[in-house]
Amino acid sequence: MRTVLIVLFDGVQSLDVTGPLEVFAGAETCRGGSYRIRTASLDGTPVRASSGLGLVPDLALADAPVPHTLVVPGGRGTRRPEPRLIDWLRAHGPRAERLVSVCTGAGLLAAAGLLDGRRATTHWAYCDRLAQEHPRVEFDPDPIFVRDGNVATSAGVTSGIDLALALVEEDLGRDVALTIARHLVVFLRRPGNQAQFSAQLAAQTAHREPLREVQRWISEHPGGDLGVESLAARAGLSPRHFARAFHAETGTTPGRYVERVRLEHARRLLEDTTDGIEGISRACGYGTPEGMRRAFVKILGSAPAEYRRRFRPAPTG
Repeated sequence: MRTVLIVLFDGVQSLDVTGPLEVFAGAETCRGGSYRIRTASLDGTPVRASSGLGLVPDLALADAPVPHTLVVPGGRGTRRPEPRLIDWLRAHGPRAERLVSVCTGAGLLAAAGLLDGRRATTHWAYCDRLAQEHPRVEFDPDPIFVRDGNVATSAGVTSGIDLALALVEEDLGRDVALTIARHLVVFLRRPGNQAQFSAQLAAQTAHREPLREVQRWISEHPGGDLGVESLAARAGLSPRHFARAFHAETGTTPGRYVERVRLEHARRLLEDTTDGIEGISRACGYGTPEGMRRAFVKILGSAPAEYRRRFRPAPTG
């Protein structure tokens, strides 16, 4: 039986706690004897989440057993953490077989020196600040979760569920994780290197209507002619003026925006349909399977066929 210990503190984000907790509890329901879940605060006293929700821990951190999986959630309480909490993490974190953070909980692990020399992620809005405060940690703002050895860090709120499902799948197999995902009405597992935002959300919406129309056109026609000259004509601008204006208003280049939209569309088709890779590559504007393969390897680190094998839900019935 694996002990899962979730750390509580005042100002914690309640979903960072309950999301992973529900996943591990679901696994215990599916396969009894798999996990023993405990929550603990510094003194064993109740804490109040950032939402105002009161949380009653099972015990004090000083009395907690050495866990298999130590989960450190985020929330407003990580901004000025209790020094005793950092000291406890520094002393006890290395003893856990698996160290996990959700959202800005990565900041607590970093403050305790547990992320030094490692790659990690956190909520996109706090990534730059944490990177400045902890230069020995390589913070990546894009993935929804990152695994580096026995340390796993996840981005904001619901990505803690994605990470917990991935850990359950690692421990107990795909069938158990899939059962939990269905019960929680979430995807079995989004890839850890999936971006925290879709291309449309990651890029700002342009201020001017012609550029907003171009963004909509790109999203609705990923297989079309999306070269700068064609898009500039649609916006009624010269190619040079269009490229400058698009970057200024969205924060990204037209080419990079198109690349992300096409990748997202291809991912959805691989996950949700049985269409062949050759047809998907044409529908998404790659032209050939080799063009799509290069794009997938560059951004996701795996070829389309491997991506489909890993992330398309298994048939039921």
